[in-house]
Amino acid sequence: MLTVAVYNLKGGVGKTSAAVNLAFLAARDGYRTILWDLDPQAGATYLLRGRPKVKGGARSLINKPGQLEQRIRGTEFDNLDLLPADRSYRAMDLVLDRTSHSTRRLGDQLRPLARRYDLVLLDCPPSASLVSQAALRAARLVLIPVIPATLSFRTLNQVTGLVKELKAPRPAMLPFLSLVDRRRRLHREVAEELRAGLPSLARAAIPISSAVEQMGPRRAPVHTFAASTRAALAYQDLWAEVRGLTSPGHGGTSSSAVPKSAAATAHVEREEV
Repeated sequence: MLTVAVYNLKGGVGKTSAAVNLAFLAARDGYRTILWDLDPQAGATYLLRGRPKVKGGARSLINKPGQLEQRIRGTEFDNLDLLPADRSYRAMDLVLDRTSHSTRRLGDQLRPLARRYDLVLLDCPPSASLVSQAALRAARLVLIPVIPATLSFRTLNQVTGLVKELKAPRPAMLPFLSLVDRRRRLHREVAEELRAGLPSLARAAIPISSAVEQMGPRRAPVHTFAASTRAALAYQDLWAEVRGLTSPGHGGTSSSAVPKSAAATAHVEREEV
């Protein structure tokens, strides 16, 4: 089983949209996928039409072995399940702080899921917290959405620093451009600067898009209602990069749990949003 965290210290950078769309694409490709919504705002839970309610709350989930599997909920999509968030997740830091080996606790809770799933996506809260540290430690790969704005380098360096502070083995990192508006000169300049100075930056870039905004009122991944838009194609490209990084035989983050015969991503015609 491969665990991928989607994380940034800043909110409003397209983190939850990326987590939901990548989870959908992975499931569509035949990966037995589960998305764990760790953000108390429960955005991913809402978008996947889940109920933001966890029986017993964060305390029960963290402190009682085997509780995670009992909280899993299905979605309307084949191969895609959800671990919902609820308001009690606001106190998860306090719960973790009172447990031993706090930053290992999420990984320990996830381990039994390996017999049921190929891929776990963690939608992390936008903060430098114990929850975030535990999620990063549980992950094999960290996806970092970066808006092409002036403070992007600083935020990205802060996230990189948090990952480097983890005990080995540390997860690999894949930053990607998010909410890109090519009409804005600043976005173009910062995007070019990031590409020039950051060889590890993903080739895929998620554009700012009305289709992504429509995920809220439609409560669905963008591919279910706007599959030919630039945003949908960009998420598809990002998933292809993640899949390539984690396929068997690839150095670094490979996982034998990843299916060797995942279905090819469907071709769609490109259309401007």
